[in-house]
Amino acid sequence: MAGREHAGALAPVLSALERRGLGRIVTPHGVPLVSLERVHTPRYLHFLRTAWSEWLARDPRNAGRELLPSHWPLRGMREDVEPLDLGARAGLYCSDTRTPLTAGSWTAAKTGADCAVNAAHALRVGERGSFALTQPPGRHAGADWCGGGGYLNNAALAAQHLLDDGLQRVAILDLGPHHGHGTQHIFYHRADVLFASIHLDPQAAWPWYAGYANETGAGAGLHHTMNLPLAEGTGGAQWFAALETGCVKLAMFRPEALVVSLGGELAAHFALDGGDFLRIGERIAHLGLPAVFVFEGLDHVDAAAGTHLVNVLEGFETAA
Repeated sequence: MAGREHAGALAPVLSALERRGLGRIVTPHGVPLVSLERVHTPRYLHFLRTAWSEWLARDPRNAGRELLPSHWPLRGMREDVEPLDLGARAGLYCSDTRTPLTAGSWTAAKTGADCAVNAAHALRVGERGSFALTQPPGRHAGADWCGGGGYLNNAALAAQHLLDDGLQRVAILDLGPHHGHGTQHIFYHRADVLFASIHLDPQAAWPWYAGYANETGAGAGLHHTMNLPLAEGTGGAQWFAALETGCVKLAMFRPEALVVSLGGELAAHFALDGGDFLRIGERIAHLGLPAVFVFEGLDHVDAAAGTHLVNVLEGFETAA
């Protein structure tokens, strides 16, 4: 298990995919580290790759413990110098206490990143849609920090690969219940990626400090971020109105491809049913864009939530 995301979260989604026969299931090829450096800073990647080995070297008993920050830098403190203390150094790179480093963290995160980049590449070789079924999730990881159970931002890596492979504009639609603040952080100052997110109002829900409607981008990225926060328990009519607002914004941006971050707990926070998830996929299909769907995790092993996610994929597939 890479962090505190549930280790069995992939199973209900994979089972639903196999029952419906939606596409081929393939194992991704590894991508070079330089591909990750297009989104994440080299210093952060070095920390992810080496921190666990250093943790063990300091005390073999740490094999049974999680590496978590002991301190965090507050506003105005130095972030350009790495402390020698490993727990304090972890505070530079980890935004919360639900994203520990363990023995499998780097391998799991890197494999998930491989999957996302491969899924993006599938569009460039002619596929209309692809799905990166990965664990841990990624949308809460920023350019130089981990959080929300994720270490590498799979959706951002997919979008960046599409740009590096020749596209000029890519959109990201984030449909998880909690704001994808890592993805927003990565693209907030850029004009080549539009980020639109529907999520719980952050004043009342994690991640608390990002995802407000007046966050619209900065510098070259001004007006390239759209946040659509909703109250817990919001019904289908209002949720779909937000989706329509986001889709109109996407269409006006005129992207050449779309990346969709699919959080698995939507029905636990909004009043959506199985048929609604088919409608979500159909509306995304009506944008007329090749799309990479990126799985963003489940907090619990939940067959219904797995079915809902696959309904989105089926709605997209059948609406063609």
